Amino acid sequence: MKIWNATIHTMTDRGVIENGYVCIEDGKITAVESGRPAELAPEDIDAAGSLLLPGFIDAHTHLGIIENGIAFEGDDCNEATDPFTPHLRVIDGVNPLDRCFQEAREAGVTTVMTSPGSANTCGGAMAILKTAGRMVDRMCIGTGMKFALGENPKSVYNDRDETPITRMATAAIIREGLAKAQRYQQELDFAESDPDEHMPDYDAKSEALLPLLERDVKAHFHCHRADDICTAIRIAKEFNLDYVIVHGTEGYEIADILAEEEAPVIVGPTLCDRCKPEMQNLNLQNPKILQENGVQIALCTDHPVIPIQYLPTTAALAVKGGMSRENALRAITAGAAEILGVADRVGSIAAGMDADLQLYHGDPLDLLCDPWLVLIDGNAVVKR
Repeated sequence: MKIWNATIHTMTDRGVIENGYVCIEDGKITAVESGRPAELAPEDIDAAGSLLLPGFIDAHTHLGIIENGIAFEGDDCNEATDPFTPHLRVIDGVNPLDRCFQEAREAGVTTVMTSPGSANTCGGAMAILKTAGRMVDRMCIGTGMKFALGENPKSVYNDRDETPITRMATAAIIREGLAKAQRYQQELDFAESDPDEHMPDYDAKSEALLPLLERDVKAHFHCHRADDICTAIRIAKEFNLDYVIVHGTEGYEIADILAEEEAPVIVGPTLCDRCKPEMQNLNLQNPKILQENGVQIALCTDHPVIPIQYLPTTAALAVKGGMSRENALRAITAGAAEILGVADRVGSIAAGMDADLQLYHGDPLDLLCDPWLVLIDGNAVVKR
């Protein structure tokens, strides 16, 4: 299949191809060229000058694990009975038939990072999902490990009169868990190298953290305040973690430090009120200031905090705060894919990438404009 007569925003070094076409085969992009194809088939799509973009990526959500319009029965986000739960997997709680997956697709959001909540110092394994499918295992293209600092763990466990009720204890619990996992790995190595050594007893929590310690998985640290962001950096450096700052509400206060530390930030939510003390300094200029200082950024809705269909509106707010339109679009496409570690599959339009694409007659950042065609893995999931 080909999509032709399109203005292609590749989100690569090729920039914008004013009159071009994309070839798709077996769910992959096989060619991206300028001009008109030499041959056309009945299934090929005339874009009629529409804007062709990669599918949008929401870099931090709770999509499917907090179902829309359902209270306790549909909320599987926080196992607030143990402050350190790396052995939990978000895929075991996601309902891919939640109506919000359809709303994501209708807004051109084709990939999301969905996550356990931030009640615990470590909430569990996250999942990078395509937004089309009926079985989460077949939608998943990556993972991450969720940690939380600051107000959320403090509030949850203070109400229960259990640890952690301070930022010190929150950090200490994370350190203890990571140190135990390091020791567990050493015991496994000793047992494999020496037949006289006994294998350690299976430890589900430590086992879940081993890919993190090997840097095969990224640590995602929920933190809003500048001091919490610095704690996340401190812990990540102590254990040599590949890490991401999630929310980063006060990131602009330490933008130069974040740049020096090469700490990527997933900014959001921004289309909201200052709903808790650590968000009192929410500022629409945050994405612009971070980027101007050389910090790699993505944007997110934190769905359902902000409904996922407003991810493009979040990008529009970043433009209102001073970002360029192209940079704002990049923050929900290629930039998000790079931070999540899936830029080899999604986020840009190039040969070899998944055919996650969308077509617009108008401005993709206009609240009144929706894509008229959305493809995921080359299959039309929205066609207006």
